[in-house]
Amino acid sequence: MQTPPLECLYEDEWMIAVNKPAGQLVHPADHPQPDDIVTMKLVRDYLGTRVYAAHRLDRPTCGVLIFAKGKTAARALGRAFDRKQVSKIYQAIVTGQPTTETWTCREPLRKDENAPAKEAITDFRLLKSVGLDLALLEALPRTGRYHQIRKHLQICGHPIVGDFRYAGKEFCHAQSEKLGTETRMLLQCKQMELSHPVENRALTIKAPIDPCFEKLLKSHK
Repeated sequence: MQTPPLECLYEDEWMIAVNKPAGQLVHPADHPQPDDIVTMKLVRDYLGTRVYAAHRLDRPTCGVLIFAKGKTAARALGRAFDRKQVSKIYQAIVTGQPTTETWTCREPLRKDENAPAKEAITDFRLLKSVGLDLALLEALPRTGRYHQIRKHLQICGHPIVGDFRYAGKEFCHAQSEKLGTETRMLLQCKQMELSHPVENRALTIKAPIDPCFEKLLKSHK
């Protein structure tokens, strides 16, 4: 029997959820590079059939990623994500110590400098303070803007460890050498709660703690 190319978190006849590693693309890039690894292709090759991505994760983000196995499930999942009927829980290791245990960032966001600002809301909760002026946070996005969690944490003064785009290249290189995280961005889609696209039953899909998170948390208690 063929070994799955990815860790399977859930599978039935309608859908499959995998634990996407950091560094993999969900879809093929517009300008593919020889070393690109595409999660959709790996899942398709493993199943031997076409699959449809129900949502996206940034390339450096790891965690729960859901694919539909056919158009019926794809349409239902697409509607659920579009209508914000899917609860997403992320975890991130960030720089700095929050002054409150819970807070909400409501800063409107633009996809780029020429785009209009749109409503963006993310709830945050401090899970654990970590050594070396780091903290483990939970993030619950209530809207789905481009790089929403990453931008909101940078705005809040707590950039994600390894977020070269928003925390700055020089800072991230120096921090990664100190922490031994190389070029990893420490943001994980930890859990999704949704209604099954065909069977209409509640589903909770969880990813195990990422090894890089675990190592850092154990090393710097």
